[in-house]
Amino acid sequence: MSSSNFHKVTVLGTGVLGSQIAYQTAYSGFAVTAYDINAAALATAKERFAGLAKTYLAEVPGATEESVQAALGRLSYSSDLAEAAADADLVIEAIPEVLALKQETYEKLGAVAPAKTVFATNSSTLLPSDIKGFTGRPDRFLALHFANKVWQFNTAEVMGTTDTDPAVFDAVVAFAGEIGMVPIPIHKEKAGYVLNSLLVPFLNAAVELAAGGYAEPHDVDKVWRIATGAPLGPFQIYDIIGLTTPYNILAHGTPANQKLAEWLKAEYIDKGKLGVAAGEGFYTY
Repeated sequence: MSSSNFHKVTVLGTGVLGSQIAYQTAYSGFAVTAYDINAAALATAKERFAGLAKTYLAEVPGATEESVQAALGRLSYSSDLAEAAADADLVIEAIPEVLALKQETYEKLGAVAPAKTVFATNSSTLLPSDIKGFTGRPDRFLALHFANKVWQFNTAEVMGTTDTDPAVFDAVVAFAGEIGMVPIPIHKEKAGYVLNSLLVPFLNAAVELAAGGYAEPHDVDKVWRIATGAPLGPFQIYDIIGLTTPYNILAHGTPANQKLAEWLKAEYIDKGKLGVAAGEGFYTY
């Protein structure tokens, strides 16, 4: 197995997923700089990391008080982009999914990061080719896409552009393995990567059945679980994701999808049934 030869990693953005990526990387033995826009954001990040240390202790096999504290010790913090990127081998960007914001951030980053630094975006809805022209180094730029709860759902989808150097691609695949992820190499750009290319049509088909009055959500889930052996049906998955994101995706889709969005809104969202986090969605929690 080839080595990434990355030692110092910087994570831009300390939201839910950014903080998980940073902590998992530190837990795996790397020196990590967590960057966010101001001191208040970094203070929130420190609370998130303390929470993750407790979660890892409870949920990660083999985690000890010593290993979760050592991970915290490998994290440093900065709200100065030039300082955060100064000696980074790899920068993983996990800032909000706003194209203009990402483009502007990469223009700044490209100007201050060393020539050696590889840039990886965790974007789930934007293609890396939408961003590559703003990086100043399209050959050293690609997507490295994580799933929420990285310590448990540990896939890392790696997707380059036509400009990405194959050696850089291979190094990022190796790095994903080094931080305990299962790398999923994607050989050309695809919106939705592998997981969402499968999951979104599946979830849409389930809503079509329920919104069309063909079958109740609980029965749709039941037949899927019984017939395939899957642990969860589509509506249980909706509740875990939360209904707002799928609603937004459907609302911006085809006219048929917009009708499905209206059904989700009227029957569930407007009634406060937003999923697990709200205590009720298609199921009550």
